[in-house]
Amino acid sequence: DRDRCRPHRAMHGPSAGPGPRGLRFLGQEEAQAIDQELFTEYKFSVDQLMELAGLSCATAIAKAYPPSSFTTSRPAVLVVCGPGNNGGDGLVCARHLKMFGYEPTVYYPKRPNKPLFEGLTTQCQKMDIPFLAEFPAEAALIDELYGLVVDAVFGFSFKGAVREPFGSILSTLERITVPIASIDIPSGWDVEKGKADGLQPDMLISLTAPKKAAMHFAGRYHFLGGRFVPAALQEKYALNLPPYPETDCVLQLT
Repeated sequence: DRDRCRPHRAMHGPSAGPGPRGLRFLGQEEAQAIDQELFTEYKFSVDQLMELAGLSCATAIAKAYPPSSFTTSRPAVLVVCGPGNNGGDGLVCARHLKMFGYEPTVYYPKRPNKPLFEGLTTQCQKMDIPFLAEFPAEAALIDELYGLVVDAVFGFSFKGAVREPFGSILSTLERITVPIASIDIPSGWDVEKGKADGLQPDMLISLTAPKKAAMHFAGRYHFLGGRFVPAALQEKYALNLPPYPETDCVLQLT
């Protein structure tokens, strides 16, 4: 019985949700404030945190969906990247998945004209990770070609309506049957309220700390990644992050 192995869902006041007791679920402004503080006060660079976040995502995926578990002839993964930092996390994740023995393919339709993202793209291309010119129009085609989809479209800065081409992409992803692993937030969800009729991923990898939307996540695997939050910052925001096991960069919450 798989459910017997799953931790109980602790309830703890206004931020009640799945996971260890006392773990804070962040609102959008709080998540942005912590990010800003990491950059301005602690002098982390975007590149540094993106590398650690993307590595966490690839590591969590490898724990939940090892290459041997794929029913396709090879462990083919489609990584769908958005225009911002969540998309950058996706590119880093794709590169590490390749190193871990997967066969990632990237779809990256809106590429920022910035050295960081251009560099991440080049790294993937030099590692023979293919980039799709067009998104598969049919959900059935994705199901046929890939064993997993990584949703790296929108992160915790997302607000308002989804613009094209991402509206059509998310609508197709809502119809696929292979599992989806979402980075930080299921794309298209309200960062605090979630979205009942939106994408329903099988896996969520919360970065730094879970966001309030994670309380509405009903998939099988919820991991915490991004083991880089200094103790003083954890205390300031009362994050109550559970201890990561040994040297792992990810922690399974449910």
